Amino acid sequence: MKRCDILIIGGGLTGLMVKHLLRKTTFKSILIEGRERLGGRIYSTPSDAQNPPIEMGATWWGPKHTRLKALLKTLDIPVFPQQLGEQAIYEPISTSPFQLVTLPEEDQPSFRIGGGTSTLIRTLAATLPTAEIHLKTRATGIAERADGLRVECPEGDYHARLVISTLPPYLLAKTVNITPPLPTNLSELMEQTHTWMGESIKFGLVYDRPFWREARTSGTVFSNVGPVTEMYDHSDFEDNHFALKGFISSSFYTLSETERRTRVLRQLRGYYGDVVDTYRTYREKVWTRDPLTYAPYDKPVFPHQNNGNSHYQKTWLGGKLLIAGSETASLFPGYMEGAVQSAKWVAEFIEKTNNII
Repeated sequence: MKRCDILIIGGGLTGLMVKHLLRKTTFKSILIEGRERLGGRIYSTPSDAQNPPIEMGATWWGPKHTRLKALLKTLDIPVFPQQLGEQAIYEPISTSPFQLVTLPEEDQPSFRIGGGTSTLIRTLAATLPTAEIHLKTRATGIAERADGLRVECPEGDYHARLVISTLPPYLLAKTVNITPPLPTNLSELMEQTHTWMGESIKFGLVYDRPFWREARTSGTVFSNVGPVTEMYDHSDFEDNHFALKGFISSSFYTLSETERRTRVLRQLRGYYGDVVDTYRTYREKVWTRDPLTYAPYDKPVFPHQNNGNSHYQKTWLGGKLLIAGSETASLFPGYMEGAVQSAKWVAEFIEKTNNII
């Protein structure tokens, strides 16, 4: 059994940020991640000489996301504004042709991260000892002991005086057996907490030229018809590799990738013509098929339901368990800003309880 002072479950932004904030303390901390990669719901497809990174997960942030903005500045990671253009393609109903509508001026523009959002993950990971990050290690149980918590993993168990779960609360409730059981009110809350990104299907198309920037058209799309519900210019930071990125209605998750791509191209062909068939690369991510992100809900849950609930700012199992992560943040829950805010809350708690851990 591996032993440490603090065990962090989950290698997404919150988990890595907690580990980053603890790196100058005297505590021995270990981070475990079930995937073969870090980042969780932050995932940029690999780029090369011909393809830009395509965001399959978290993508945008805004001026109000001050903690994330400060972190990016500290880590010297470039940012750039999302290109929307002056007009958007709008398709209100299937029985009428699409319209080209004028977009209002943005009061709060959205920004992206240069090199892809995964740049943030790679940069944070580079500040940490690799020996203290254990990939392909999935927590299946948490059991209270007199001197801490035992975290059960198929790959081998861990013992820690403090455990920080950064899994989405619903996923924690459904996939990790906790003994003794958490209070009923907390368990019911977790089972009714929405996992952001969980139902999303994202796709990207790479092209040799940005034909959507020509006159009387746009790369910004809003459609009530689908399967593409939203789409945006997704060219890279240097603006020398060109792409479109959008969302496919979650109702299409049962189709094969080939079937979804065929329907996406058919829809885009109606806007742009046969030029859409000249794509270099197609990428997609169906998050409902990722068991380390999504588990089917037992009852209907609406977007952001119970995100940021005050119960997530408490401690459990005698102060030995913290439930952190983007959905638990008191500010901007469900977003990257919330993930950073949650990590800072954890670090502040550890600082205040220095003599207890």
